[in-house]
Formats: sequence, C-alpha cells, structure tokens
Amino acid sequence: MLRRAFRIGLVTLIAATISVGPARAALAGLVIPPKPGPGYKLVCLKTEPVCTWILSSYGSDDGGTGSNGHPPEKASDAKKICQFGGAAQACTDAELGNWSNSQQCYLKREYPPPPFSDPRWQGHTDGSIWACVREQGYDQGRHLVSRWVWLPGEPDTVVVDPVTLAYRAMAAMQLAPPLVKSAPGVGQIGLVNMPVWLWVEKTENTWGPIVRSASVPGLSVTATAHVKAVNWALGDGNTVRCEGSGTPYDKAMGIKDSPDCGHRYKKTSRELPKCTYPVTATAQWDITWQSTLGDTGQISTTQQAGTQLRIGEAIPVLVDPDGGEVAAPAKGGCG
Repeated sequence: MLRRAFRIGLVTLIAATISVGPARAALAGLVIPPKPGPGYKLVCLKTEPVCTWILSSYGSDDGGTGSNGHPPEKASDAKKICQFGGAAQACTDAELGNWSNSQQCYLKREYPPPPFSDPRWQGHTDGSIWACVREQGYDQGRHLVSRWVWLPGEPDTVVVDPVTLAYRAMAAMQLAPPLVKSAPGVGQIGLVNMPVWLWVEKTENTWGPIVRSASVPGLSVTATAHVKAVNWALGDGNTVRCEGSGTPYDKAMGIKDSPDCGHRYKKTSRELPKCTYPVTATAQWDITWQSTLGDTGQISTTQQAGTQLRIGEAIPVLVDPDGGEVAAPAKGGCG
C-alpha cells in the first residue's frame, strides 16, 4: 500500500511539474538542489518556485529525452531505473537501504560484520555481507522477505548513499597493519620478571590521522581515520590495552617499566614452540565521516600484526674460588 501510494503521489507530482533545464531554472531565480546522479531530470512545480530531480523513467513528458531536450548520451544513462519484475520501484528506502536491480531487493550492509565463521561469508574473508530485503504480497498479505548475500565489492544499487561513499573513502586510505616494536626485540632475549616495552611506529597509514574523500555527482563524503588504541595479546594469556602508541625504549632508561605500554613475563618461553611467546598487536581504528548533505557516521575496523618475544631467566654461575673450572648451567630446549 505504501509503494502504491508512493507511485500515485509521484504521478500527481509529475502532472503538476514542468521539465526544464538547469540553465533556464537558474535564470528564473529558482533554487536547484544538487543532482543525485546520471539518469535524472530537473522538474519544477508550476505553482511554486520549487525544483527537484527525479528519475527520467518516471512520467517522461519529453518522450524519453533528457532534461536538455536531447536523448541521453549513453545507453547506460537510460537503463538506470529501479525495477521489480518490470515495474517501477522506489530506488531507496529509509530503513531497508537502496534498490539493486540484479539482486531484486533493497541492500543494506551488515554492520558490524558477522565473524568469518558465520556461514553467510560462504568461506570468504574479504568483501562484505548485505541484508537483501524486499516486500512480497499485496495489501493485507504484504510482508518483508529477507536473505543475506556476500559481495566482493560495492553493490549495483542505482542510488549511492553516504555510507557507501564512506566505505569507498575508507578503501582509499589503504590502512596498514601496525609497525610493531619491542624491547627486547627480535633476536634478543628478555628475562623473567624484567620489563618488556611495547610500542608501534606512527605513519599515516598505520596510525593516522588520515583523510580521504569519495564523491558522486551531487554528493561527497569526507572520512577521517585514526587509531584509538592498540590491544596487545602477549602469548601468556595476558592482554594489555594501550591507549597510545607506546614509548620507544632507550638504553638510558635502564630497567624501568614502560610508562604507558609494557609487560613482565612470569615464566620463560623455553617450553613453547620456537621458544618464543607469540605476540599480536591489534590496532583499533575509528573512522568518522561527514557528507555534503549533512549526514554523519562512524565506522570501526582493526588492523593486526605480530612479533615473537623470547624470554629466559637469569641463572647464577658458580665459580670455583680456587681457580678451577666454571660450573656451566644445564641448557634447556632453546639453543
């Protein structure tokens, strides 16, 4: 019923409008909103100084020509029509998302995304999951039918919304895994109950802030990203959350604890594979975006990198006071 009312209202609106070119409308002193994309024509109310853009497929009083009185330059411009089984369909829905002609439903990105173990990923670890929803039935029998689809890229929706542009801007950032550093570092041996310093190096792509934009005719979105915190999984069952990048270690600091991001191991890594603790740093990114139409939003994502820490223990060496041989300690499983 809502769709039918929408179409009736649209026909009524078209009957009360006249198709004009942007230049003529501007000369007449009319306010012209940004064009949402190709395949739209400008119409103005006959009784009020109000103009808007509508799909050329609706009520073509110009015989299928564009708003300038000429046929569309490209065949693809004439095909950008939202249809469901051959019938005209509203291209966007405030709750359901934007219409996809290939999927024959409204698509809305699932966020936050489900874990990769979810069967909706179909074994993939890239792309994104979309809720695919359409109405079925008529009048009192109408109901929503939902399914989920995995897409490797962006959907073929006719209308590009700000969220889609935000993800496009986010992709342009090319966010990278954190650059992990530690003291002791790779190839060095730390000691039980001695300080371990942890930090990450800052670059635009690994820490931010980084700003990128994405646009379509009539709409632009600017996104800004920065790392909010780094979660360190230390391989011994402990996790340390560091709100900043951490402090790089310097020999002048001696055996002090890191002021903002560190750890002390209670056991050696001798019995572990490769005789090291597997350490993983997960950077939590916050991406805020704003569109030229005033819409705003926030996206969170993570980037991960790892390293290995070898932890031993200080073993006293017994020296013969009479000048005999040194009693060598027994070696463990690590050379």
